[in-house]
Amino acid sequence: MAKTKYLLDTNICIYWLRNRHGIDKRIDTIGFERCAISEITVAELKVGEVLGRKFDMKHQRMVSDLLKKINVLPISDVIDYFAEEKVRLRLAGTPADDNFDLLIGCTSVVNKMIMVTENIKDFKNINGIKIENWIDDKG
Repeated sequence: MAKTKYLLDTNICIYWLRNRHGIDKRIDTIGFERCAISEITVAELKVGEVLGRKFDMKHQRMVSDLLKKINVLPISDVIDYFAEEKVRLRLAGTPADDNFDLLIGCTSVVNKMIMVTENIKDFKNINGIKIENWIDDKG
């Protein structure tokens, strides 16, 4: 039986980098090999390096260490599903305001992973998505 895999949203990665909310312990419990991030999360983490932390070498090393450890999923396999969801959500009157979050969420669906985020509202309308909030749910 295959073990559940998790796609970590950018906010979860930031909490991990800042050693907050016990994210490191949660990842240790389930196993780092069962976690992944989207290329979009990599981009968002890199923007964080440039904004305000450009000269913070510790932050840069931590992001670099994370990227060496974790599986990074490409978005190229997700583009068709993203387009379908973008149109479906717009026609349903619940448009996705953030294309990056929609791409990350679609990555979790296409790869049959659970989306781990604190921002439930940004992902909850995506068809087929399974979400866990490790900040509210310390289990």
